Amino acid sequence: QVQLVESGGGLVQAGGSLRLSCAASGRTFRSYDVGWFRQAPGKERDFVGAIWWSDGSTDYADSVKGRFTISRDNAKNTVYLQMNSLKPEDTAVYYCAAGRYRSNYRYTSGYNYWGQGTQVTVSS
Repeated sequence: QVQLVESGGGLVQAGGSLRLSCAASGRTFRSYDVGWFRQAPGKERDFVGAIWWSDGSTDYADSVKGRFTISRDNAKNTVYLQMNSLKPEDTAVYYCAAGRYRSNYRYTSGYNYWGQGTQVTVSS
C-alpha cells in the first residue's frame, strides 16, 4: 500500500512560481512511477507530467513543458513539482499518483494510488 499527501498549493500571481510536494508512505514507493495530474472545475483530470522510478526520466504535457519540472528524492519518499512562469490557465487542483502501468502513464488508469489533491490558483 502507498499513501500520498500533496502540499504546497496556494494563490500566486501570473508569472510566479510554486513547488508542490507529494509525500508518500510505504517502503515500496521508490519502485513506483509517479505522475502529476490536474483538474480544473468542470473539466477532466489531465496529465501534467511523470517521473520513472527506474532512472528518474521525466515526461511532460506540452502545455507545461519548459515551465514545470518533476524531481524525486527517494530517501525522503517525496516527489516534487516545480512550477514556474505560472499562467491563469494553470489554475486547478493538482494530484500526484503512483503506479506501475507505464504504458498508460499519461492516463489516470495508469496509476493505483492517488493523493487528495492541492489547490493551485493563479491570478492574472
